Amino acid sequence: MTRVAILIYPDTALFELGCAVELFALPRPEYPDWYETDVVCFGEQAVRATGNIMLQAKPVASLTDYDMLVIPGWPLHMQPAPDLIDEIQALHGRGGTVVSFCSGAFLLAASGLLDGQSATTHWRYADVFRDQYPDIHYVDDVLYLFHNRLGCAAGSSAALDLGMAIIRQQHGYRVANQVARRLVMAAHRSGGQSQFVEAPVARTSNHFADTLDWAISNLTTGLTIDALAKRANMSRRNFDRKFRASMNISANEWLVLQKLELAKQLLESTQLPIERVASRAGFENAITLRHHFRKHLQSSPSRFRTQFGRAQ
Repeated sequence: MTRVAILIYPDTALFELGCAVELFALPRPEYPDWYETDVVCFGEQAVRATGNIMLQAKPVASLTDYDMLVIPGWPLHMQPAPDLIDEIQALHGRGGTVVSFCSGAFLLAASGLLDGQSATTHWRYADVFRDQYPDIHYVDDVLYLFHNRLGCAAGSSAALDLGMAIIRQQHGYRVANQVARRLVMAAHRSGGQSQFVEAPVARTSNHFADTLDWAISNLTTGLTIDALAKRANMSRRNFDRKFRASMNISANEWLVLQKLELAKQLLESTQLPIERVASRAGFENAITLRHHFRKHLQSSPSRFRTQFGRAQ
C-alpha cells in the first residue's frame, strides 16, 4: 500500500487540493491496496487557504512515513524552509514519488530534484519559472510530465490527468478507467496546454465533437479519415485543419492512439491472443499493433500484458 502525503501551505489553492484529495484520499474500499493518505503541513496545524478558509491538517516534521508527496500548488515567490527541502529530497532519494500540480512545480524545482530535467507548470507562470530556474528545461505545451518518479501537471484540471497517469501506472488500466468513470473524465487526454488557452467553450454539441465520440465507439469498423470528415459534414482539408488546431496532433495520429488505448485495455483485462487483440482494437493485424506499440510505447504487447495483465 502506497502511503501518500498531500502538502498544504499558506494560501493553499483549494481546487488543486481538492483534486489531490479526490484522486488519492477518497476511500475506495473496492481496491484493497488503495492509497493510504494524509493531508499534512509543516509547522502550524491550521492553515489559511484561498478565501480565508481555515484548514486543519496533520502536523508533521518529517516525510519518513510516506512513499509519495503531492504538492497541490505553491506560492511563486515563497521561499521553502530548508527542512522541507531536505524532507522532499530524502523521500525521493529512498525511492519515493514527488508530484506537483500547477504552481507546485516551483517547490519541486526549489528542491533541486528537477535540475537538468524537464518540467512544466501553468502557462501563466512559464516566464517566471524560466527566470527562477534556468537549469530546468521548461516544456511549453504538455498537460503533464512524469519521469523518474517526479511529476508536474501544467494547470488545475491537468492535475487530474497526471493523477490518472500515476494511478494507471501503479494500479493498471482497469482500475484507472473505473476511477476515471467516477470522476466523469477521460482516463487519458492527448494534447497540450495550447488547446485550452483563450479557447471558447462550444455552447452546444457540434458535428466535430460528436464525430470523435462516434469514432471511439467504432474503432473496429475500418475507419478512415475521409469517413470521419464526411460524418462531421466537413471537407477533408477543413477536417484536417480543424483536427490539428483542436487536438494538436493529426487525425491519423489521434486514431492510432485511440486504438492503442483500446488494445491496452484488452491486453490487461483478457487473455485473447495478440492477433485477436489487434483485430478488436481496429488494427489490420498483429504486426501493425506491434509496430505502434514500439513507436509510441517503446514496448511490445506481450511485455505490456506481463506488466499490467490482470485477467483471471
